[in-house]
Amino acid sequence: MGDYTNMAGYYDVIMTSGYYDYAKIVDSLVAHQPQRNVLEIGCGTGLILEELAKRQPKLPITGIDLTAPMLSIAQKRLAPFSTVSLSQQNITELVLDDKHELAFSYGGVWYFVIDGDKEPFLVSHIADEQANHLGFEHLAKHIALGGTLLLGIQGPHHDYETVISNGMKYSQKIDPTDIGFTKHYYLKEGDHKVMDQTVHYRTYTFAQAQELMGTYGFEYVSAKDVNQLFLQFKKVK
Repeated sequence: MGDYTNMAGYYDVIMTSGYYDYAKIVDSLVAHQPQRNVLEIGCGTGLILEELAKRQPKLPITGIDLTAPMLSIAQKRLAPFSTVSLSQQNITELVLDDKHELAFSYGGVWYFVIDGDKEPFLVSHIADEQANHLGFEHLAKHIALGGTLLLGIQGPHHDYETVISNGMKYSQKIDPTDIGFTKHYYLKEGDHKVMDQTVHYRTYTFAQAQELMGTYGFEYVSAKDVNQLFLQFKKVK
């Protein structure tokens, strides 16, 4: 599974420099009217959960992440919210006390890419095929029957660079592989490289994704949510 240790200290400034629109992401989540037990798969530094907890202060929320330095930042950020609990977990070995009404991942463990009118394809931070099966198997045990799984929608990945809010230059490079692609993240201050992170991704066609997820009881129920930021699946068995 993708480890973001090298990137952790710079994650917030990169992500909040226009990479994601966190208010819009939470608009989509709130539109599903969660009433109990929400789970974020791959919560990173807690930016989404912070916005969600501010909007719905009585909602029980759990966040999991593999990368300890990211989770450490999230724990400090979310300390004021008593309804939020965080846990360092690998999705392939997930163990939680409760079943959840709603689980979501936006750029976390799994997400979909949609390029224009082309069919969506699933991107996984887990490069190993069997580990993806284990991930969905363990996730399925923690979502209530009839519960909802939302996987985020992103645009196609490409090489680019930009200056972020602290004046540093962020860039990324994409290399295709036999199973998906490798993404290289870089951050420079002038000519000095301050961050270098490489993550290997596995991809699935939409049909392959439906078959994989269907094995563990997830059924595709809608093309896009109200704000077109997630694909929605229902736990049917």
